[in-house]
Amino acid sequence: MIRQVATEVALFLVPFIAYVLFLWATRTGVLAVGAWSPPRVMWLTIAALVLVIASFVMLAQFGGAPPGSTYIPAHLENGRLVPGTQR
Repeated sequence: MIRQVATEVALFLVPFIAYVLFLWATRTGVLAVGAWSPPRVMWLTIAALVLVIASFVMLAQFGGAPPGSTYIPAHLENGRLVPGTQR
């Protein structure tokens, strides 16, 4: 679960990090108030949310077990733990 949350947070931060790198490359002050105007921050936030929503859609569409499969939970066989599997 931590990996999934960290992935989504990282995807949300990508547009902001790219913008900071752009500011740094163009020698514009990263902490300059003019560089972080409300419309620009709004567009960065929209881009970040689009990335997060797209990753959720991709995860729902292509992640997980195939349709119709059956999960067999972990169990004991002859005193040994057998991990869960998909069939």
